[in-house]
Amino acid sequence: MARGNRVNEVKGKEPVNWESLASRIKKRIADNDPFFSLEFFPPRTEQGAANLIGRFDRMSQGGPLFIDITWHPAGDPGGDKITSSTKIAGTVSNYCGLETMLHMTCCKQSPETVNRHVEKTKSLGICNILALRGDADEDNWTFNENGFNYAVDLVKFIRKEYKDYFTICVAGYPNGHPDCSSYQEDLRHLKEKVDAGADFIITQLFFTAEEFLHFLSDCRKIGITCPIIPGIFPIQTNRSLVQLTKLSKLTIPDEIQKVIEPIKDNDAAIRNFGIDHATDLCRKLLDSGKVHGLHMYTLNLETATVQILKNLGLWSKTVPRPLPFQTSGNAERRANEEIRPIFWTDRPKSYIHRTIDWDEFPNGRWGDSASPAFGDLKDYHLFYLRSRTVKSKLRDQWGRELFSEQDVWKVFQNFITGHRNENGVKVTETPWCEDGLSAETNVLSEPLSKYNAIGVLTINSQPNVNGVPSTHPIFGWGDKGGYIFQKAYLEFFINKRYASALKKILPKYHPRVYYHMIDACGETDHTNADRNYPNAVTWGVFAGKEVLQPTVVDPISFIVWKDEAFALWTEKWAKIYEEGSASKQIIQDIAENYFLVNLVDNEFPNDNILWTVLDDMLATVADIKCNGSVTNGVAAQVNNSKELVQLNGDCSELNEATTKNGI
Repeated sequence: MARGNRVNEVKGKEPVNWESLASRIKKRIADNDPFFSLEFFPPRTEQGAANLIGRFDRMSQGGPLFIDITWHPAGDPGGDKITSSTKIAGTVSNYCGLETMLHMTCCKQSPETVNRHVEKTKSLGICNILALRGDADEDNWTFNENGFNYAVDLVKFIRKEYKDYFTICVAGYPNGHPDCSSYQEDLRHLKEKVDAGADFIITQLFFTAEEFLHFLSDCRKIGITCPIIPGIFPIQTNRSLVQLTKLSKLTIPDEIQKVIEPIKDNDAAIRNFGIDHATDLCRKLLDSGKVHGLHMYTLNLETATVQILKNLGLWSKTVPRPLPFQTSGNAERRANEEIRPIFWTDRPKSYIHRTIDWDEFPNGRWGDSASPAFGDLKDYHLFYLRSRTVKSKLRDQWGRELFSEQDVWKVFQNFITGHRNENGVKVTETPWCEDGLSAETNVLSEPLSKYNAIGVLTINSQPNVNGVPSTHPIFGWGDKGGYIFQKAYLEFFINKRYASALKKILPKYHPRVYYHMIDACGETDHTNADRNYPNAVTWGVFAGKEVLQPTVVDPISFIVWKDEAFALWTEKWAKIYEEGSASKQIIQDIAENYFLVNLVDNEFPNDNILWTVLDDMLATVADIKCNGSVTNGVAAQVNNSKELVQLNGDCSELNEATTKNGI
């Protein structure tokens, strides 16, 4: 079998086929389409791991072809600790949607140990390994007759035991490996690794373009034809420069040392020099016509790397989306999963966590609504699910002290508008959307702001779309030349008074508007949709393919989602306040007494009718109030002032309040 596509055969199932990283690299080179990859190392602490996940999410926006995670023998790299190499790599692949490569060393290890590491890597859905010897103690090192001594042994082992499942990368040294007797001997060892089955090479750091181009030429002369990607080290501090060159046994060139010496204690100045130096180095490599990709040694930092890639025009402003949701980097899942319920759009890591044990994924159609079995979500503490923002900063955003539910409404409104709150702070996240307002929601920000201001607390939405190109900067996904369609969708929390009015008026909009309304305990559960069948709300039409419908509103999944949606009030928001505080009680009261609602406007070619439905709900609340059916009053917050109108008898006040909000 040619090493172009990988096939994973699972007993009792059809083989799963996906395009390998090696194939994608070769395709980018053939198309003269430059790319970059990023290298990170495992952090030392649990909080560091959570922060690193946030960095992966941010840096994924630039469009790296893949990322790799280094192997730290001192940190139990094959174990299950949060800071282990395999744990970090598995999390990046499964939860951050990035093609992931894991470093692996083999020196002084038995075949059983190495096989356990490789098998675990495969079980995590990672199919790319950078095979390394690892650091050897030269004074005590002896040849291991029954184990592994060099990287070539690991390459041979993986190819023998796992055939073409893994893309294998090996390391190259533009100045020769420091443990080799000569540069030429090191080149011969590199060719042995490639001949044993390595797919491509990433080099150790170097300081001049001439060093790499000379090395590349020498590799080609001895018959090494696979892709060779230069490893780029942006100089960021004097300390990191000294440490890395010491580990690599490299000498810092005099011309660089002369620049660094006067500014060695000025990190900002050194970083600026490092950005300029790396930009010039990379530009020379790319301009040579012989280099098509760059591997960036990030040192777990992003500022310098991102700026260099932007300087080179490699940092993508818009990364093409294969599907409208964040896909997994797990190769098997990526090859099979084409459809999800829309409810987890802004919490993709949670969805993946709750479906991580699925051995089959809906492909093409969601199918039987009752068939998916979601795992419980009780692990909010897991580093890839926890909030990356400290409690004090969350209180700055969500209210240092709450006095009424209207204070909560204002938080939602500020999140939608981007306005600063009374603390002078922007609300950049909510428990239901930790990564900021999506571009699609931002399209609806004006009406959403007005409804959130009076207690329609929206957590998910999309506008109706009728046949926009698949390359559209906001709504586009999938292959070029396709067309995208969407039904208007709105999901929100409302209080009991609003819920009662909404339930009363919704029948008049059937069948155009499908709805599902449920309380926290599930005792009140109303819908006009068929509970056994999902409703497609996003689909795409592409040449030579069946219609793809990647997001659906599924009644059974909504019941699963509502448990999570309500729990986020208490698990994420209430917990930032002291036990027994009024603020905590307000959040708990909302969680216990509000309803979760989703609305779908099925007539996508026409103007969105969901705003009309909400207006009708508000008018009905006023009518009920005027008829004396409500005794507790309805609070409406005025959009353009801090005044809170408490309605205690005159329905004209509600009309006035909603008019001021433009509703």
